[in-house]
Amino acid sequence: MKNEIKKTIPYLLTLVIGFNLHNFAMSNNMAKIAVVDVNTVLSKSVQFMALKKEQTAKAEELQKWIKKAKADVDKQTTPEAKNKLAKKYDEELLKKRKAIQDDYTAKLRAIDKKLSSTLAQEAKNKGYEVVLNKNIVLYGGYDITDDLVKLVK
Repeated sequence: MKNEIKKTIPYLLTLVIGFNLHNFAMSNNMAKIAVVDVNTVLSKSVQFMALKKEQTAKAEELQKWIKKAKADVDKQTTPEAKNKLAKKYDEELLKKRKAIQDDYTAKLRAIDKKLSSTLAQEAKNKGYEVVLNKNIVLYGGYDITDDLVKLVK
């Protein structure tokens, strides 16, 4: 029962947002509303694709390091030596993963900031007062996704 309620909440929220947008659009103050498919813009962004490629390379490099570390641990002859070396490698692995994640997060934030700035400027230039994610809009709005794709390349 609780799972069913949890599953229906997003649909109800979307419905409520849709009705509110409809009411907003029908008010005397007609706002020019745009929609954008953020996932499409990101998937065609050169910076984002380079970041994904970089992350894939780092993941492969980390996998090689893990194999090497495992081989080093397996070479140890005593259980104490194995445990000590395994603990050392585990600590290094955590540091490496955190460094990779922190680097990815920082670069992703920079890409997001640039995208948001470009989106805000484009909306302002074209006179849009509201820009919404296309995935939450049921109907309407001017789709500016292609315009943004051209600008972020």
